[in-house]
Amino acid sequence: MSNSARVESPLEHADFAGLAALKINGGVILREAKLLGHLNLRGNANDPDFLKGVKSALDLDLPLAPCSSAQNANTTIMWLSPDEWLVIVDGVTEAAIEGKLRQSLRGHFAVSDISGAQTMLEISGKDCLQLLQKSIGYDLHLDSFPINKVIGTALAKSSAHIRRTGEYNFQLIIRRSFADYIWLWLQQSSKEYGLSVTL
Repeated sequence: MSNSARVESPLEHADFAGLAALKINGGVILREAKLLGHLNLRGNANDPDFLKGVKSALDLDLPLAPCSSAQNANTTIMWLSPDEWLVIVDGVTEAAIEGKLRQSLRGHFAVSDISGAQTMLEISGKDCLQLLQKSIGYDLHLDSFPINKVIGTALAKSSAHIRRTGEYNFQLIIRRSFADYIWLWLQQSSKEYGLSVTL
């Protein structure tokens, strides 16, 4: 008997590969950044040892400013609250990264693997701002929502953390249980612009 298990993203059934093969040139471009590692990290941002431990484990300084993020080649850290961060890493590395954090950190902290509870969608394209303006109430102008800023907000009738990665590029971190709903919402809301799916 094999011990291997089939791992699927929350939107595996949407057949993004088949949709990408259609090569539609839409004003909105959607990609599921699937099967990444998602770690929830809690700790005291005023504790130098905590900051040093995170830097040692992730080779990245913890972002301390509200709604900020930091990134290197393998890791993205998003500020969620004064004592909470979301750490995104390459898929299948999350257990090793969690182990490194536990070895490097001392005192009061918590690190949890929540990879199975959420997924990430990437939205880009010349009309992505108009699409998101239909979906969230936050001001998307660059002076209010600069690149690398992260917000938690209502998305349609669900919720998401949204990170801006370029002038017309956004990451949406959504709950697994709402993935179908968000996917259907994005399809419907992008009809006037055209929706292009990429892998």
